[in-house]
Amino acid sequence: MTAATPRFAPGDRTLMEGDAARGRLVFAAAGCGSCHARPGQSDPLNLGGGLALASPFGTFRVPNISPDLIDGIGSWSAADLANALISGISPADEHYYPAFPYPNYTGMRIEDVGDLYAYLRTLPAVSGRPPPHDLPLPFRIRRLLGLWKLLFFDEGGSEARLNGDPLHDRGAYLVEVLGHCDDCHSTRNILGAIKPSTRFAGGPDPEGTGFAPNITPYHIGHWSETEIAEILTSGRTPERRRLGSSMVDVVSNIAQLPQSDRVAIARYIKSLPARPTPHP
Repeated sequence: MTAATPRFAPGDRTLMEGDAARGRLVFAAAGCGSCHARPGQSDPLNLGGGLALASPFGTFRVPNISPDLIDGIGSWSAADLANALISGISPADEHYYPAFPYPNYTGMRIEDVGDLYAYLRTLPAVSGRPPPHDLPLPFRIRRLLGLWKLLFFDEGGSEARLNGDPLHDRGAYLVEVLGHCDDCHSTRNILGAIKPSTRFAGGPDPEGTGFAPNITPYHIGHWSETEIAEILTSGRTPERRRLGSSMVDVVSNIAQLPQSDRVAIARYIKSLPARPTPHP
C-alpha cells in the first residue's frame, strides 16, 4: 500500500513529445524556474538547483532539473517526468516529498507534460548536484510518504471547480494545477497537508518567514477582475502598493503568459468561496 508505483512506463503512447514553444508557457505558469534556478545568479534558466527550503520537517534542497546527463534530468524519459509530476515518484521508484508540489501538478494534462518535457530539453545543461535534504528521523524514510499519500494525495485529481465558462475553467487549471497557488495561500496541519477549510484564505509561509495573505473574496473581494489581471502583469495593487517576497517571482512568471490567461486567473480567483483568514 505504501510502495511507489509509477503510472507511466517507458514508451507509453500517451506521452508524445510535445511542442517546446508551448512548453515554455507551461514552465512559466508552473513557476519551475523560481525554485530550480541556482541561487545567487541572475539567469532563471540556469536550473542547477540548490535552493534551501526550510520547513518544520527539516531543510529540503531543490534538485538540478537541467538537461545535464549526470547531475540533472537529461537522462529522463517523458515517462519519468510524467511520473514525477503526476505520481510524485522518481525514476528510482521512490516517493518525492510534497515540498515538490506534485499534489497540484498531478492534475496536469498529459499534453502539457509532453510540451514541458520538450522545452526542458532545449535549456542549457548545468553540472553540479545540490547537497541532500537535511531531515531528521523519521522524515528521511521515504517509504513513509506512501502513508502520507494515502491520506492526502489524490493522484490525477484536482481541486479545480469548473463551471463551463472557458475563461473561468482555464483559470481553474492555472490556479489549482500549474500555479499551485494554494500551496502558499493556505494553512497546513501537523503533517504538512493543506487544511481544506483554509484553502486560499492565507496561512503561515511554509518556510516560517511570514504570513501569505487571504486571496479569497473575503479579503480582496473589492478588487475587480481587471485589477487582479493588472496585479499579475505589473505587481502593482489598486492601492498603489507593490507585491513583494515570493510574489515578485510569481508575477514575473505569470507576466510571460498571454493576457487572456491573466484574465482567466482573475476570473477564477473572483469565484473562490469567501473564507475568513485563519489565525496565525
